Amino acid sequence: MNHPQPPETSNEPLAPGQRLPESERREFSPEAIAEIHAIMAQYPDKLAATLPALYIAQREFGFVSLSAMKAVAKAIGIPEGHVFGVATFYTMYQKAPVGKYHFSVCTNISCALRGAAQLLEKVCEKTGAKPGQGPSPDGMWSVEEVECLAGCGVAPCIQVNQDVYDELVDEQKLIEVMEACKRGDYRPWAQ
Repeated sequence: MNHPQPPETSNEPLAPGQRLPESERREFSPEAIAEIHAIMAQYPDKLAATLPALYIAQREFGFVSLSAMKAVAKAIGIPEGHVFGVATFYTMYQKAPVGKYHFSVCTNISCALRGAAQLLEKVCEKTGAKPGQGPSPDGMWSVEEVECLAGCGVAPCIQVNQDVYDELVDEQKLIEVMEACKRGDYRPWAQ
């Protein structure tokens, strides 16, 4: 995944986490800490709480920034390196800001054969967002090209925030989904 590169102020290369966009927020709310501790109580090993805690971080921070990863490590009491490894391995955690409604368009072989490239173009055309370039100017939309959303048998497949659409997705269905987003029928990202 290509991340925007901040300007370097020295001749020293940046570490991977330093190349990630940074969030304004640095700490969890007391409610989020309580939620993480309640999750930790469900597991015999606190490392098991890493994935759900990262979801809480994504909700709280808007995306999983380096500060969010450090906050997760602190809240659980585990090494920052473990959290960084988990967060950067899984694509379900956004490591950069996304729009209120984030479209993931599968372009893997099954979806590609059923028109995914054209669907991706339509999403970009109708939202003003481009894959990997952050939110649209109005902050409403963002677009990501992904490898698989597990809808190969009924391709093409798209995901809007956490909702997957994988049957008969065409331009008309795309317009219906976007109109529903505009009406507020879907939860905004990280809410």
